[in-house]
Formats: sequence, C-alpha cells, structure tokens
Amino acid sequence: MRSFWKELPILVIIALALALLIKTFLVQAFSIPSDSMQNTLQRGDRVLVDKLTPWFGSEPERGEVVVFHDPGGWLGESQTKSSGPVADGIQKALSFIGLMPSAEEKDLIKRVIAVGGDTVSCKRGGKVMVNGKPLDEPYIFPGNTPCDEKPFGPIKVPEGRIWVMGDHRQDSLDSRYHQNLNNGTVSVDDVVGRAIVIAWPINRWSTLSVPDTFDQPGLGAAAAMAPSALGFAGALPIVLWRRRRLIAKVRTEAESRPERLTADC
Repeated sequence: MRSFWKELPILVIIALALALLIKTFLVQAFSIPSDSMQNTLQRGDRVLVDKLTPWFGSEPERGEVVVFHDPGGWLGESQTKSSGPVADGIQKALSFIGLMPSAEEKDLIKRVIAVGGDTVSCKRGGKVMVNGKPLDEPYIFPGNTPCDEKPFGPIKVPEGRIWVMGDHRQDSLDSRYHQNLNNGTVSVDDVVGRAIVIAWPINRWSTLSVPDTFDQPGLGAAAAMAPSALGFAGALPIVLWRRRRLIAKVRTEAESRPERLTADC
C-alpha cells in the first residue's frame, strides 16, 4: 500500500483529467457579461452549458437559451480587464479545466427564436411571428416591446442556422442588428451548447426551461404545411380512382371497335 502523500499526485492528475474531459464533452461554466438576457439572466450569473447532446447530432430548438461563438463582429472590439498576473493565471488554469468561465473566449448567449426552415418576422407594435404564429413572450424584460425599436422580416431561416434574440430586447444586439451577415442568422456549428441551469449565485439557482409558447400547435414549419399535405393526401386516392376508371373505359371502347367494324362490313 502506498502512503497518502504518494497517492495524492495521482488523484490530482485523475481529477484534473476528468474535469478537462467534462469541460470538453459534457458541461462547461460560462459567466454572463451583459444585461442582454435580463431578467432571465443577470450580469454576473454563472450558467452551466450542456455540451454533450450536440455530439449526438442534436441541434438547437426554439425557446432554448444557447451559448455560441461570435459569428463575426457581433461583439466588436472588446478589451478584457486584467486582475493581475496571479489572478489571471489562476483564472486561466481553472477555465482550462472548466471550473471557471474563460475571460478570453468571445461567446454570446441568446434565446433561439427560430430554426432552419422557419420564417420569422416582427412588425412595430406587434408580436414576434414564427411561421405565422404569434409568440407570447413572458420572459421579455418588463417594459420592453417584442421589437418596436428594430422591426424585421419576414426572414426565412436557412437549414443549419438559427435566429436568436435577447430577452432584454432594448439592450440586445442580436440577430436583428446583424442582418448584413447571413440575414442575422447563426450557424448551428457555432453553437457551444444549451444553457441548462443557473449555478451561481446560490440564491438564483434555477433551471432554464423552454417557455410554453414554443409548444403551441402549428408553430413548426412542417406543421404549417400540414393542411396542404393533408389535402394532397386526401386528393391522391380520388385522382387514382378516376384514372383507373378512364383506363377501363378506354379499354372497353377499344375492345368493342373490331366488332363494330365487322358488322359494318
């Protein structure tokens, strides 16, 4: 049996390896740097982001709060504040293994409003519309409007991309403000993962669930096409039945023609 002090370095190495594995493939901590997601998220909150499900082919869904890499110029030129060489070194070490958010990564956090195939729009004085369905958005910051300061659309979201907006609509430079680049949409490849829980501070611990408004019937683009699809499905048997009758009629007339010609002769 080895002594505790000889075992300790091995245990530390294993713990660090596991922490790095968890950060890379499972869960990572992120800090909220702005007010763009109030009141759902407050500046300084720490959220845990699920990084596992994207490895199995899962893509962001409507209503989820997601962290994604800057698609290009969304954050502008930002300068990181230094807390001193010792504090910066500790933060870099802890962020490397996922125990602290990184101060250098340029990531954003927003709510997914529409996904690939959806059509999204919002008129001044109205609600955000997804595939013709209005969203009831209780998560919007009190006193804000859905889009009065920046109406948009209709915009067709390409496959493999998402349209995102902050809950604090009057303080969020989201998809609405970057339509010069891919119509403001974000590639799912840039998505780090879904924020699933507020882990810090303790008095704000809560899960980040999908609001009920995104579960309303007919919201999906596929569902919006259902009436025409059902109409086509219902009409198809009738068309086939009529086609069979016409073919049978033509065959009957063709078989009767030789007899008529013999009689005439």
